Amino acid sequence: MIAAVAGTFNVLHDGHKALLRRAFEVGDRVMVGVTSDRMAREHRKDCASEDLRIKELEGFLSGMGDYEIFIIDDIYGPPAIMDNVDVLVVSEETLDNGRRVNEKRTERGLKPLELSVVPLVMADDGRKISSSSIVSGLYGRSGRKDVIDIAVGSANPVKVAAVRSVMERVYGDVRITAVDVPSGVPPQPHEGQTHQGSENRARAALGDHDMAVGIEAGVFEMLDGLYDIQHCTIISKDGKVTYGHGSGFRYPDSIANLVRNGMTVGDAVKEVYGNTEIGKKQGAIGLLSKGLLDRKTLTEQSVMAAMVPRLWDD
Repeated sequence: MIAAVAGTFNVLHDGHKALLRRAFEVGDRVMVGVTSDRMAREHRKDCASEDLRIKELEGFLSGMGDYEIFIIDDIYGPPAIMDNVDVLVVSEETLDNGRRVNEKRTERGLKPLELSVVPLVMADDGRKISSSSIVSGLYGRSGRKDVIDIAVGSANPVKVAAVRSVMERVYGDVRITAVDVPSGVPPQPHEGQTHQGSENRARAALGDHDMAVGIEAGVFEMLDGLYDIQHCTIISKDGKVTYGHGSGFRYPDSIANLVRNGMTVGDAVKEVYGNTEIGKKQGAIGLLSKGLLDRKTLTEQSVMAAMVPRLWDD
């Protein structure tokens, strides 16, 4: 029996997990459809990229059973995959989409799918858990509001995802709010501007939150060339400030020389390598490391480093 389940999975929450668990209960093999970046951004302004969403899904699905993740551009999914499916797992909210899928299958002379309906998982406020509410900081993945409230001084989905990943490992469920604030430093920070940008972001984002995280990537002249290093500042409402930075990596001279002459790293990478697919998805480090390291992992290093003093102090 082949089961299918689909979604955007912008922030993987307890509602998504209920759907995925049901799919493994009813299917010997599970096909997991993930909306494409194009489809997701038709309905969501701040949506994480496919690679981030898929990586998080893979972490949850690991060890659950036989599965395959595929990209969808509409509610029907690619016929080469969906024509072989027996059961479609849907929520009460997406049941109508399941019926539309079956109408199209009937028109094509295919047997309708069995629709396995999963009840909505509710948040503390009595409404269904949704990625949009989690992204806006109303509650954590579980729908709970009574968890630590952390602001991120950026709307960059990679920075937000990295902070969420680290803080959940430290505190469990957390509320994360992206606050789009200025860094107060040039678009391409050099040397000490990098730390200053991270601190500016954290201070500007703190507000009434329990804690705020500022992250800034900058370039440093070191050793044998120009290095990229991410700095992180964490400020809590009690006034405590901790700092950290991630591992650095050296840029090729072709990029370094352009940056030294006033270009940003992003523009320099495009100038040298063009708009490569891996560059779009995993950043400069993904391109230069040939996919061995991605920008989310690199960002997590700086956040965890800034948390270390808080851990040993506790």
